[in-house]
Amino acid sequence: MNVQTFLETHFPTVKLTSSLTEQWNEGIHFSLGQGMYQFKDNGELDPAYFKTVSQQAYTLFNELVDEGDHLFLVAHLYKAKDQEKRLRKTKVFHTYVKNRQELKHVRVKTEPYPYEIDDGKSYEMQQFSLRCKRGDLRMKPLLQAICHEDFPSLKPRLEGYVTGYPDVWFINETKKRIFHLYDDRGCEIIAHDEQEIRTLYHKYREWLDPYE
Repeated sequence: MNVQTFLETHFPTVKLTSSLTEQWNEGIHFSLGQGMYQFKDNGELDPAYFKTVSQQAYTLFNELVDEGDHLFLVAHLYKAKDQEKRLRKTKVFHTYVKNRQELKHVRVKTEPYPYEIDDGKSYEMQQFSLRCKRGDLRMKPLLQAICHEDFPSLKPRLEGYVTGYPDVWFINETKKRIFHLYDDRGCEIIAHDEQEIRTLYHKYREWLDPYE
């Protein structure tokens, strides 16, 4: 099964774009690092903030994915059509996949740019996907890299992007759940089971987006 077949089968109304919770009823939006800020009073980045948001993201991921679950690790990269040709497919995930032999299974496809902008027809999206298990990935540094999206001086970073920073989704094929950490500000979770969302809602209520 590939990513598109999985979505069509289990989440037929969902596209891998922003606002997953607006596309699916059983969803929840968490706001990370509430009460904290990326910068100290002196203008320097606050390491305590980034440690907190990364740990919160890792905690939520652990709630959604068990060690033996099969995942689709999906990254969307956006580029102008007249820019360089398709990226080497191993570039996106090579730091975070433990066994380099698994990288030969990365799938790549090019699709229209998914968002509405004035010159959207001049851009395209490249989807990189890898079916793997949780234990195949270096999860903590991968989640940290996503949280560092807007802060180029922070490491680790995702590599291989052309225009902007990649969007990343973790799709739990085994348990029918999707986790999207969009950056240090928060994440979205959707699932097939309403009770799973209810449990997360009550267990991590203090992390809920204020508008949830």
